[in-house]
Amino acid sequence: MENKNTIDYNYLPAGFWIRFWAYLVDLIVIGSVNRIVIYPLFGLMGLNNSDSFMFSPVSIATTIIFFAYFVLMTKYLEQTLGKMIFGIKVVSLKGDRLNWGTILFRELIGRYISKIIWIAYVVVAFTPKKQGLHDIFADTQVIHEKLFIEKLEEKSAE
Repeated sequence: MENKNTIDYNYLPAGFWIRFWAYLVDLIVIGSVNRIVIYPLFGLMGLNNSDSFMFSPVSIATTIIFFAYFVLMTKYLEQTLGKMIFGIKVVSLKGDRLNWGTILFRELIGRYISKIIWIAYVVVAFTPKKQGLHDIFADTQVIHEKLFIEKLEEKSAE
C-alpha cells in the first residue's frame, strides 16, 4: 500500500453541514459527561458555588473536559464520536500521521480562536478544501472516511 500523501484530498472534503452535525453530537457527549460526572462530583465536594463563575472549579473542569475530549480523540482515533457517527475524520495535508504539535495547535489554539470568533466555523462552507480556520492553521482537513478508504484501495490496486 502506498503512502497516504499520494491521495488527492480535494475530492474527499467533508462540508460545513456534516461537520456541524458531528460537532453538535460532540457537544452532547461532552455535556453529558459534565452533567453525569463533573457537576455531581463537584457538588458533593461543595465546589460548584463560586462568586466568580468563569474561574470556578466547575468551569475549569468542564473546559478541561472539552479540550481533552477533542485533543485525545483526534490524536488517537483521528475522529471524535460525532465524526465517527457521520463517517468523517481529520487528516494531515502533509500526508503523515497527526502528531501532538498539529493536534494541540488545531484543537487548542485553533478551536479557541474559532470559539471566540464564531464566524470562523462558517469559513468551512466557503473554502475550496472545506477547511475551518483551525484546519488552515494546522494544515489539516476533515474528509469522508469511506471515500478515503476507497481511494487507498484504488491506489494499492494500481
